[in-house]
Amino acid sequence: MKTPDKRALLKDTVKHIDITAFDSTPIIDAMREMSFTSRDTAQGADILQRMVTDRDCTIVLTLAGSTSAAGCMQVYSDMIRFRMVDVVVATGASIVDMDFFEGLGYSHYKGSPWVDDRMLRQLYIDRIYDTYIDEEELQACDNAVKAIADGLEPRPYSSREFITEMGKFLAQGGAKKKGSLVQTAYEQGVPVFCPAFSDSSAGFGLVKHQWERPERHVSIDSVKDFLELTMIKMEAGTTGLFMIGGGVPKNFVQDTVVCAEVLGKEVPMHAYAVQVTVADVRDGACSSSTLKEASSWGKVDTMHEQMVYAEATTVVPLMASYVYHRGDCLKRPAREWAKLFK
Repeated sequence: MKTPDKRALLKDTVKHIDITAFDSTPIIDAMREMSFTSRDTAQGADILQRMVTDRDCTIVLTLAGSTSAAGCMQVYSDMIRFRMVDVVVATGASIVDMDFFEGLGYSHYKGSPWVDDRMLRQLYIDRIYDTYIDEEELQACDNAVKAIADGLEPRPYSSREFITEMGKFLAQGGAKKKGSLVQTAYEQGVPVFCPAFSDSSAGFGLVKHQWERPERHVSIDSVKDFLELTMIKMEAGTTGLFMIGGGVPKNFVQDTVVCAEVLGKEVPMHAYAVQVTVADVRDGACSSSTLKEASSWGKVDTMHEQMVYAEATTVVPLMASYVYHRGDCLKRPAREWAKLFK
C-alpha cells in the first residue's frame, strides 16, 4: 500500500472553541434541574462562579491531559484574560507542546484513532487519540526552548521563572499566533508553574542546552516551584481550585496547605474546588484522590467542592462560558501574583 502524503494528513486544523461566541447560561440553567453529570456540571459552574464573586479568593487553574490540543486552548487563555484565573499549575505538555507550540505558529490537526501508527511514524507524525502533530514542528519547538535557555544567565530557575521568559519571548516578537496562555499570563502577571517541566518539549530543549554547556547551564528547580506556589498560598489566604484532569498539577497545588503548615504558617484549606476528570476511584487514586478524600489530609474544604466525571472538552467550555457571560469575572481586580517574586 502506498504511504499517504504527509500534507494530506496534516490539512484540517483543530479549531479552538471561543467561550465568548456563545452564551451557555440557558444550558447550565437547564442542567441544574437535571441529574447525573448534567447536574454535577451545573454545580461545578456555580462553584466557579462563587470563586469569581468572592473578592478575597485567588483562583488556581490546574491542567493535565491533552484538552489544550483538543480545542480548549483558547478557553484557558481566555480564563486568564477575563480574570477567572490568577495562577496556573499544569503539565509541561499542556504549556509547551501544545500552547507555546501554537504560539510559535504551529497547529494541531484533526486525525483518526484508527490509523496505522507505523505509517504515522514513517511520516514523522505524532498522534494524540484523533489529533495529529507534526514531529518536525515539535522539534522546532524544542529548539526554541533551547534558544531561550541559551540566552539566560546559567543558574537554577523555577519553572515559573522559565515560563515567564517564554512569555517574554512570544510578547517581544516571537509569537506567530497571538493570545497563547503563555503570552497572556506573562502580560497579565499570572504565574504559571509546571512541576514536571522536563516531561515535555522543554525537556528535550533543556537537555540539548545542558549537553552543549556541561559546566554552566540553566536548570529547573522543582523545589523552588513548590516554595513559590506555597508562598502564594500563604499570601492569598482564601483560594479556589478549578482542576482539569488530576495528577501532578492537582496534587502539587493541594499540597501547598500542608507545606505552609510545615513552614510554621497556618493557612486555610482551599475553600473551593472543582475537578473535571474521567479518572476512576476504584484503584484508590482518581488521579490523586477525590476532593472529599483530600479533606482528610487538610487540603480541601468540603463546603464548596464538586467532582465532575466528564471528558473535559465536553463540559469545560460550557462552564467557562457561563461564568464569562455572568460578567462578574470582568469586575475582579487583577491579582498579579507574579509581582510577589520581583
